[in-house]
Amino acid sequence: MRRPIKNRAQVDPDLKYGSVLVSKIINKIMQAGNKSAARKIVYGSMEVAEKELGVPALQALEKAIENVAPIVELKSRRVGGANYQVPIEVRPERKLALALRWIIDSARGQKGTSMIKRLSTELVNAHNNTGNAVKKRADVQRMAEANRAFAHLAWGNR
Repeated sequence: MRRPIKNRAQVDPDLKYGSVLVSKIINKIMQAGNKSAARKIVYGSMEVAEKELGVPALQALEKAIENVAPIVELKSRRVGGANYQVPIEVRPERKLALALRWIIDSARGQKGTSMIKRLSTELVNAHNNTGNAVKKRADVQRMAEANRAFAHLAWGNR
């Protein structure tokens, strides 16, 4: 039996941009409850990205997330003793969560510079449809395409 869908707590908009999206990024970046440091990183990287791209920071962020968000993902299904990777359409909330996770993970994966610089570089790359996060999305899409033959095994959108 499926678990019931939880009523998730709504995230308050951030102070500077008044955006729930920026607030979610701040919460994802935050480590050990240090929210002020996370704010500095996110705001600083958005300002750098805004200067590099020449578009408003919020607009650049939305475009970057749109470019990284996956359309389909793979889920394992056990059918008759065999595991199949079944392509499933991604729900909008999960799309956002995956996009944010991939952008932040690829920024954390780079070494040698400050987190502000790494995150801004990743945002600029995602905005321009390049970089590690976009590559991750392409890999997931390619795997889903390769396993399209098992799409009939998806029972609803679980």
